[in-house]
Amino acid sequence: MQTTMKRQRLLPRNRQGGFSMLEVMIALTVITVGMLGIAVMQQFAIARNVDAKELSVATNLAVEMMDRIQYSQKNVVSYNGVDVSSAITTCPATPQMTAGDCTQWQARLIASRLPSVRGTVSVTTTGPASLNQWLVTVQIRWSNLVYPLTFTSVVSLG
Repeated sequence: MQTTMKRQRLLPRNRQGGFSMLEVMIALTVITVGMLGIAVMQQFAIARNVDAKELSVATNLAVEMMDRIQYSQKNVVSYNGVDVSSAITTCPATPQMTAGDCTQWQARLIASRLPSVRGTVSVTTTGPASLNQWLVTVQIRWSNLVYPLTFTSVVSLG
């Protein structure tokens, strides 16, 4: 009787083991979709990284010009109308410090390699005239940016 039981235990081994072709194809499809998703996410991450780098460079350039204007407070009005890019330049002829700041800022903008970069400065009076305050706006635009990057600060001469 024991030999019959041993044979019966061995008989169910007729079933095949392993994976069927359908299971393998489904597994490969799932892996392929996952890998494509990872590739798309990688491309998106690289594009956003480039955008962040451009924004960081432009922010540094705008803050640099704002610092130059803060340093040269007595000449703040002379910075009004500064408009620089690789194609055009509108820099004041005098005072010499303002003209130098404008020329250096243009060189820095071009060296930044931002596509079609353009920087502008506008200075307007703000508040009562007795306070002698000026609203300074530095704006940088480039071709990959939807809205211009704008920095505003109030410079007081008093």
